[in-house]
Amino acid sequence: MTMHHEILIVGGGNAGLSVAARLRNAGRNDIGLIEPSEQHYYQPLWTLVGGGAASQEETVRPQASVMPQGVAWIKDAATDIDPERRSVALSSGGSVTYDHLVVSPGIQLDWDKIPGMAQAMDSPTASSNYRYDLAPKTWDMIRTLKSGTAVFTQPSGPIKCAGAPQKIAYLAADYWRKQGVLDDIRVVMVLPTPGMFGVKVFADELERVVEKYGIEVRFNSEMTSVDSAAGTAVITDNAAGTQESLHYDLLHVVPPQSAPDWLKRTPLADPANPAGYVDVDKHTMQHKRYPEIFALGDAGSTPNSKTGAAIRKQAPVLVKNLLAAMNGSPPSAQYSGYASCPLTTARGKMLLAEFDYSLQPAPSIPFIDTTKERTDMWLLKRYGLPFMYWNLILKGRA
Repeated sequence: MTMHHEILIVGGGNAGLSVAARLRNAGRNDIGLIEPSEQHYYQPLWTLVGGGAASQEETVRPQASVMPQGVAWIKDAATDIDPERRSVALSSGGSVTYDHLVVSPGIQLDWDKIPGMAQAMDSPTASSNYRYDLAPKTWDMIRTLKSGTAVFTQPSGPIKCAGAPQKIAYLAADYWRKQGVLDDIRVVMVLPTPGMFGVKVFADELERVVEKYGIEVRFNSEMTSVDSAAGTAVITDNAAGTQESLHYDLLHVVPPQSAPDWLKRTPLADPANPAGYVDVDKHTMQHKRYPEIFALGDAGSTPNSKTGAAIRKQAPVLVKNLLAAMNGSPPSAQYSGYASCPLTTARGKMLLAEFDYSLQPAPSIPFIDTTKERTDMWLLKRYGLPFMYWNLILKGRA
């Protein structure tokens, strides 16, 4: 079976729904959206679920409840894109053809890239806030740990919300300090980068945070294997070329991530990037070789941090340029690379890291210094941003 839509969107996450809603608001009527999941997740709150500061239930809603009115929901999974035939293959065996295509299937969690990581998730002492079902387990582990070694890891390469691996370490350390057991717990953070953050003003503040908690940071390092039966993780220092086997009593991991495997195999992928992201112009969101194709969000090749804040700035640019392309005009809207990372440093404290392609601070809130820990920024993260997401962003209004 073959269907056809004037505009076809692959992916019904933040990016796909935001674009679909904006296109509907602009009066476009023939929009199809491919999304297999019956549930829609607000993933930024999973860190707070793992830190005991939010409930798992408030992060999920039925996909049907967030689908824009008038958009044809194709409850199926994309398996291939043929840009020459302007066709998207579906897992059911059917296909959908299009005049214009928006690619936003999100990012893939590569659990098997690190030996032992997937198996460790079934053990009582390892977890990850990058899975909806595991975030409550993270909190149970934090809540019950009274002494020992806690290890928090981050892989190399682009990942969803690069601050999340650090945020859970700070929430855990803050809880243990309030319980009076932090002095009995060795906290180790494993970062693949040479510093705490890529923007100096935020890196300086985070250095003060780790010093306050007494966290040991392994820079230029990553976990390369884990043995959950023995409770050990191998940490490789890529700069020094050395390895260390760390015993842990609590392990929070973040899996390596990449474009979905099926997308990597398509002609849309960036030929210079083995991660397989869609090869788009970093300012216009238009594909470099197929002008009728656009992409945004985590599966795009734009070199910004992969955050919901980036999508919020990309979506209006993409829609404006897509509508221009449909009218035979060149793209005029420009994306600056804006992204933000709300870095929770304690329960009730947060700093808001906002920056762009220049890796310079790009503050959007006037009159307050968001580069320091603040209670009002915590309230924004905990309550303001979820409200904005469900009620404004997914409806194309913010």
